[in-house]
Amino acid sequence: MPKLTIDGKEVDAGAHLNLIQAAEVAGIEIPHYCFHPGLSIPGNCRMCLVEVEKAPKLQIACNTRVAEGMIVHTRSPKATAAQKAVLEFLLINHPIDCPVCDQAGECKLQDYYMDYDQQPSRFPLNEKNRKGKAIDIGSDIILDQERCILCARCTRFFDEITKTSELAIFERADHNRIDISPGQPVNNKYACNTVDICPVGALTEKEFRFRMRVWYLHKTSSVCGACERGCSIDIHHQRGRIYRFKPRFNPDVNSYWMCDEGRHSFPDLQHETRLTAPLVQAKDELVAETWGEAVLRAGAAIEDFRRLYGPKSIGAIIDAHSTNEEAFALKELMKSAIGSDRIATLSWSPPGASGDDDLLIRANKNPNTRGLAALGLAADGIDSMAGAVASGELKMLITLRADLVAALGEEEFVKRFGALDYLLVLSTDANETCQMANQVWPIGAYPEISGSFTNFKGRVQRINAAFPPPGNALEAIDAIARLGRELDGIERPKSADAVFASMAKEEPAFKGLSLDGLGEHGVDLASS
Repeated sequence: MPKLTIDGKEVDAGAHLNLIQAAEVAGIEIPHYCFHPGLSIPGNCRMCLVEVEKAPKLQIACNTRVAEGMIVHTRSPKATAAQKAVLEFLLINHPIDCPVCDQAGECKLQDYYMDYDQQPSRFPLNEKNRKGKAIDIGSDIILDQERCILCARCTRFFDEITKTSELAIFERADHNRIDISPGQPVNNKYACNTVDICPVGALTEKEFRFRMRVWYLHKTSSVCGACERGCSIDIHHQRGRIYRFKPRFNPDVNSYWMCDEGRHSFPDLQHETRLTAPLVQAKDELVAETWGEAVLRAGAAIEDFRRLYGPKSIGAIIDAHSTNEEAFALKELMKSAIGSDRIATLSWSPPGASGDDDLLIRANKNPNTRGLAALGLAADGIDSMAGAVASGELKMLITLRADLVAALGEEEFVKRFGALDYLLVLSTDANETCQMANQVWPIGAYPEISGSFTNFKGRVQRINAAFPPPGNALEAIDAIARLGRELDGIERPKSADAVFASMAKEEPAFKGLSLDGLGEHGVDLASS
């Protein structure tokens, strides 16, 4: 581990680090634009110039590796003068868009000007070069060429990560501009990553533009539930509404990136069809009831079927969108409070869903298929469950997040499960399966609950509640615990941490793990 000194502070840094990264270890900021840890190093913005003792001139920190005994000054007179000069150069032709720019609050040009420059412009406003503004270049991206500082992060992303090269730098000198080739708009499932890495307001996301100022948004770490990859994300939200998903760095899952399919999946989690109160079928329509009434009703139905037909007359289907904790809680309820091991899983992807690619996207659009398998739950098992309905053995079915009508089709659902005497549905939305149910219980979507998903490689990752479920909806583990108490009088854990602790004791695949111990990047089942 080389030891060097940065601004008088001794730093132990890995030999592979550059000066920007070493300074971060010491809590020192070296301003930069073109450098991004997930991309190559072009060294073209010159914002990171620092003074290194014994070097003949200022060095770019992004492409200078640490060395034993190196002494670096980031705020010396020479370095400060360079920072001011670079900022003045970048701002010569920059438009005065700050009051209306959607990057305000996240713009490094604004931040660095206030931190490192604060000098008046010496360039007349009417002599600035005019370039394209608000250009729709495809894939939900708006390009403002006037704001671009030519850091080349976006072109490098398309060249190096997706290897599709949709953007390039055209013209020369102060007429340089980022653009697409004529008649070839961006059509890329990872395109919005360029919006994330753009340090200014040159690239913005069409769906997010002018919807919310970023300083009003709260950020909660979570995991994308749009496929079995389980990309680490941050949920940006305000007053119980999601405004965007952003990728969160995870070296073992998604690096710095996420696909646009996952990024734009959040509107499906906050439709007007969200369930906000328990419902019961009454005269061919679903009417609201209290949780107390709903739990009593379900408990009575379970007791009746157990008494008349035995505990195996009751079954459960758990969808692979359920968390590890939800699946474990329902599995334990079925075995301990009901006495039935008749449990199946549902893991399906809608028709037309994208298939696997070489980067992140997975054809399996369920975030927790591997988690259900690790809990020993039968893979699928829908045919066996339907057979039990047809034979009259299965009278009552509890479904957790499983939209059977959407998965099977209405005709096939009626054929397989139409003979059920009782259907209890735990769901987030009023879907077609709810219309077939005797009771519907509203539960929180994954951004509204705490718990964990296990991705297809066996990495268990934590999700956190960004805000509570809407209305009177509950976290599923709370609803399951209430039903268990009604059945046998035993108080079951209602928090994700407590359920995970029980799961770690009972399930060999999760032995030795804890929810807090998953950290920011998760833990592999195989290494636990």
